[in-house]
Parts: sequence; structure tokens; C-alpha cells
Amino acid sequence: MDYLYMSIKLLTGFIGLWAITRLLGKKEISQLTPFDFVSALLLSELVGDTIYDKEIKYVELLYTLAFWTALSLVFEKVTQRYKKVRKALEGKPAVVIENGILQTDRLKSTHLDLEQLLMLLREQGIFSMHEVAYAIFENNGSISVLKKSSYESVVREDLKLSKEHVQLPVPLVEEGEINHKELDRIGRDEAWLSEQLRMSGYDKISEVFYAEWHNEHGLYASGWGR
Repeated sequence: MDYLYMSIKLLTGFIGLWAITRLLGKKEISQLTPFDFVSALLLSELVGDTIYDKEIKYVELLYTLAFWTALSLVFEKVTQRYKKVRKALEGKPAVVIENGILQTDRLKSTHLDLEQLLMLLREQGIFSMHEVAYAIFENNGSISVLKKSSYESVVREDLKLSKEHVQLPVPLVEEGEINHKELDRIGRDEAWLSEQLRMSGYDKISEVFYAEWHNEHGLYASGWGR
């Protein structure tokens, strides 16, 4: 009977963990934030304890899974709805190399040392700082790199082309809200932004989920659900 009871608990735990994963959405291990990773470890520990402890009843296992699922769903909804809460809990990406210059203060704030940065760059196929225009340290511990134009896949120097200045696109609208700081940085106002969005088919800021500006490519805008 002990083996049968343990098997029932194992099956319930397996189904429960699978259901939670489906409800919260699929993520690869490399996409997990530190909070997601710790949460998964804690959940597995809770389920493991309830399965192998004879003193813990079956209904308590069900309660553990149900309560954790509800807690996780509420947390997901809160972080999706309130950007300030999401940034406080999950952090935000940090530009550790900007315009080819290493930002040592941001390395310290993200607890990223030089050897770790060089390793992450090598994983991207980059073995010299000379190649990097921008490097962004993401929340999940990975790094995103924008190379200098002369080090692109088709090397401009081989084609005898002049070098071009590389720049990042400027996010102007995020989840229906104007990023006034970035808008001011490029010397534009809301009237200009509204006109650009109207040309892209959006009459109201609230209709736009995300919009960015690039001096070369112009405005990119995407609405909710598109």
C-alpha cells in the first residue's frame, strides 16, 4: 500500500507540475530569470517533500500544488500589468558596452566581472572588444550584442565600403505608454510621435503596444495583439 500511495502521489505531482508549466507558458532554461529558476527549485522541493513523507496526506499535496499555481498566476498577472513591479522584481537589461566603450559602473551594478563578460562575448563568436558597438546584459544572464558595421557578417572593409555609425533603436512607446525620456533625448515631442503613428495606422497612443525609432529605418510600431 505504501508503494501504491507513493505512486499516486508521484503521478499527481507529475501532472501538477506539467499543468503549472502549461499555465505559466513555455520557457527554455536559458530564458528563465533568476526568480523563475529559484521558484522552480522551491516548487520541486515542496512537491518532493510531500511525496516521500508518509506523514503528509494526499490532500496536502493537492493543496500545495493548487496554492502554488494560484500564487504563480497572480504573480505573473501583477508583473505583466504593472511595469514598475516587474522591473523591481525581475530587474532590467543593462547596457555594459555603449558606443564601443566599456561601462565599468554598470558591470559593478550587475555584479558582472570582466572575465564573465569576455566569456559571454566569446559565446557570441566575439573575441575582441574592437568588434562590439553595444552589448546588453539581459535579465536571464545572457548577453545581446550589436557589432560595429565594419565587423558585420559581410565585412564592409573587404568590399571597400566606408564605415557607418552604428546606433541602437530608440523605444518610444512601451505597452501603450510614451517613453518621454527617450522622446526628449532625440529632440522630438508628442505631436511628432502622434503624427508618425498616424502614418503607421494608429490614431491613439493607447492602440500601440510597442514603437521604436531608428534614424535609418524610421518608425516601427506594433499594436496590441498584432
